[in-house]
Amino acid sequence: MKIVKGLIEFVMEILETVVFVGSIFIVTYLFIMQPNQVKGASMEPTFLSGEYIFTSKITYKFRPMQKGDVVIFKSPKNPDIEYIKRVMGLPGDKVLVQNSEVYINGQQISENYISAKTNLWEGGFLKEGVTVTIPDGFIFVMGDNRPRSSDSREFGPININSIIGQVFYRYFPSNKIGPINNPIPPNLRSYSFLTYFFT
Repeated sequence: MKIVKGLIEFVMEILETVVFVGSIFIVTYLFIMQPNQVKGASMEPTFLSGEYIFTSKITYKFRPMQKGDVVIFKSPKNPDIEYIKRVMGLPGDKVLVQNSEVYINGQQISENYISAKTNLWEGGFLKEGVTVTIPDGFIFVMGDNRPRSSDSREFGPININSIIGQVFYRYFPSNKIGPINNPIPPNLRSYSFLTYFFT
């Protein structure tokens, strides 16, 4: 009987541990952060297809969003699909693309992290030489691989409520493990006078 009792206690301890660890994982995944796999070429050369990243769901509870942040959000075309893009414009910002250069609030953005010029498409939301003001509750996003990215140039600003979180760390491949840096100069990252926090 002692052996049976000991075995039952051992099994119960294992189950308690599994439940505890599982609960922590579920809470972390639902409310704190989640792993994501990069799919597609839209963020090259910053992220390659097949790389794995961590996305924080709480970053914007502690600080405002900044231009240059990389975010995961639900596609405006299909909410079941998640996109990864870079924030280029915040509420109140004025976005302009002219001669393949990006201007935010009249300031040209030096983008040494992209490998090709910023192109536009006929029929897309953003027009050559036309300034667009980002409305309240929305942000403007672009992929780093401009010729191969479906983003706000095509479908317009995205609703802040569609954002899942901020990409803050890459954990695969092993030779690229580390935090994700913001390449936009600090003086150009600033948010507009409207500060948004997720509820």
